[in-house]
Amino acid sequence: MTLKVAPSILSCDFSRLGEEIRAVEAGGADWIHVDVMDGHFVPNITIGPVVTESARRATKLPLDVHLMIAEPERYLEAFAKAGADVLTVHQETCPDLRRVIARIHSLGVKAGVAVNPATPLETVRHVLADIDLLLVMSVQPGFGGQSYIPTSTEKLEEARRLLDAAGSRGELEVDGGIDVGNAATVAAVGATVLVAGSAVYRHVGGAAEGVRAIRKAAESGAVPTPP
Repeated sequence: MTLKVAPSILSCDFSRLGEEIRAVEAGGADWIHVDVMDGHFVPNITIGPVVTESARRATKLPLDVHLMIAEPERYLEAFAKAGADVLTVHQETCPDLRRVIARIHSLGVKAGVAVNPATPLETVRHVLADIDLLLVMSVQPGFGGQSYIPTSTEKLEEARRLLDAAGSRGELEVDGGIDVGNAATVAAVGATVLVAGSAVYRHVGGAAEGVRAIRKAAESGAVPTPP
């Protein structure tokens, strides 16, 4: 699969949402990542369908909507109507993942499943053949700007093996602390979608250059040597 960079608008200036999205488009972003938090499943509260709809009007790029919320099935239709191309739910919030995945697909949207750092991948093995995306969280969900958890690399390797064994054509996405220092590492072990927020929107050269820097690092194959 082609490597994709998905800037997270969680780190952008929401007063200039359209401009911020156009900036990462100019840098070659592949997807726009939308982090939805409810203050229940995670401690932070961010955005909902209204802002997602505004993002949809601002871009033709796929909207990758990550639902870090309790009872996500209650809101699937609203986010689909708002323009989501991918809806990702958390294993930890869905007792019946198959049913939720089927519901997402029935809305004409691609279905993703996310797992927190402490959640074993074995808990999602039974749905790997049914999903379009597996998201491995490499930080504790809830806030931007956190550092990458080093053990996430092994988890990504395992996720790649499990997806391949299941015959899945789903993307392997990684979200949390991705920057130029670890982009090559996660790409080397099989991640195909790299979500980056702070590393893009707080890049000294601007957001467009932030996207280019992440892609260049990921595609370089130059995995940093541990100190």
